[in-house]
Amino acid sequence: MNIVFFGTSAFSVKSLEALLSAGHNVAAVVTKPDSGRRAAPSPVKILAKAASLRLTQPHSIRTPEFIAEIRGYVPDVIVVTAYGKILTKELLTLPPHGSVNVHASILPSYRGAAPIQRAIMAGERETGVTTMLMDEGVDTGAVFLTRKTEIGEDDTAETLTERLAALGAQLLIETLTGIDSGTLKAVAQQGNASYAPPISKDDCRINWAVSANEVVNHIRGLSPFPGAFTFVNGQRMKILRGAAVSGGLSGHTPGDVVRQDGGVLLIAAFDGLVSIEQLQPEGKRPMTCAEYIRGRANAKEALVHVG
Repeated sequence: MNIVFFGTSAFSVKSLEALLSAGHNVAAVVTKPDSGRRAAPSPVKILAKAASLRLTQPHSIRTPEFIAEIRGYVPDVIVVTAYGKILTKELLTLPPHGSVNVHASILPSYRGAAPIQRAIMAGERETGVTTMLMDEGVDTGAVFLTRKTEIGEDDTAETLTERLAALGAQLLIETLTGIDSGTLKAVAQQGNASYAPPISKDDCRINWAVSANEVVNHIRGLSPFPGAFTFVNGQRMKILRGAAVSGGLSGHTPGDVVRQDGGVLLIAAFDGLVSIEQLQPEGKRPMTCAEYIRGRANAKEALVHVG
């Protein structure tokens, strides 16, 4: 099939690689403009350039010029995977087979921008990927295929993203094969919808006045980026890995530092303790809890409460 691919994040890369490996003709790749202070290229741009694919990075996808450019590629289908912008109806319906999206949840659960992070933060034990025929809504299109996977207790946003990206790439190829052969039709979503809005700065701050398991899920869902954080003596600190510990809470309130010696840092939550395993003080590299404690001992800094 002749395809125009829209994607930006690392999640998109596996899908683009799968299209190339399956022998599809990727007529063009559309990705967001380079961003950040150093104008860093997106992971999709890096792959597209390495594969010598035609690349475009429009600031707006609504201009007549851009739409004419996409029409000129005569795509059979548009594939969208974690692009980061909402496509117009004119673009969505331009190809004869429409536009196919790979979404990192079992729709209609966790529609929106951050389904992987939100699922872990909510303590879900299962998620998956969905391919759908896109419409003008946010992840409301009819579903082609789904594939499920467990969320392990040690999964972070990073590890789950890697696994779902690989599953999504496989599902995309199966979906395009079914569309091309005429054996696969999309069906309307069934069930109650839930939403996964973008992660804000406020979402990243740890609330110690919830259960220890909830704190740990919060940490896992935001690790390694953007990172759950708390404040220590007025300075922001990311917590990158932790574990819930039962018992030992007597006489402590949420945020109290219960122990900070022997490589162990225990912080009180509402119903138990959180053992901090990896952290990153502001302006410094990520480090183990043992490294952090050694540094504080050398500086003779007191640490009695975080928040």
